[in-house]
Amino acid sequence: MVSRAREQLDRLLVSVPDFPEPGILFRDLAPVFADGDAFHAIVDDLASQFDGRFDAVAGVEARGFVLAAAVAYASGSGVLVVRKAGKLPGAVLSETYDLEYGSASLELEPDRLPRGSRVLVLDDVLATGGTLAASARLIERAGYSVAGFGVVLELAELGGRARLADVPAYSIAAL
Repeated sequence: MVSRAREQLDRLLVSVPDFPEPGILFRDLAPVFADGDAFHAIVDDLASQFDGRFDAVAGVEARGFVLAAAVAYASGSGVLVVRKAGKLPGAVLSETYDLEYGSASLELEPDRLPRGSRVLVLDDVLATGGTLAASARLIERAGYSVAGFGVVLELAELGGRARLADVPAYSIAAL
């Protein structure tokens, strides 16, 4: 049985060829997020997959923020933000990871949650897994545990799930 979230995703997801560069097929979730019923279905689906198994939600910049805030609100939990380097004030933990075309860094402010807190990590797309794996390392270095990963889309042919170790990972759709 196809979930309501998957039905909405299939209805509203836009694929844009050759963006941001030739040969790339960009999956645009903006129409899904803009539709109230679809967004509600996406948030409910992600939250229900991990119900009772997390204390806080981490969103990965930038679309992960949208999902994390909504799931945290729906579950009555708090939000952590995993930001690109240089966007957070004060003391931060930093993690560098490889991209197809170079490297990038993510940062997290430590001491926002009690040690041992279970954190659900959310983002829009799981591709090569580098961003989510780096986020997990940050969360663990901060003294928390990763309760799971949730994404709207998984680009399965890129094999990113293999980089997430044995942590539960859920995607509403794998393409």
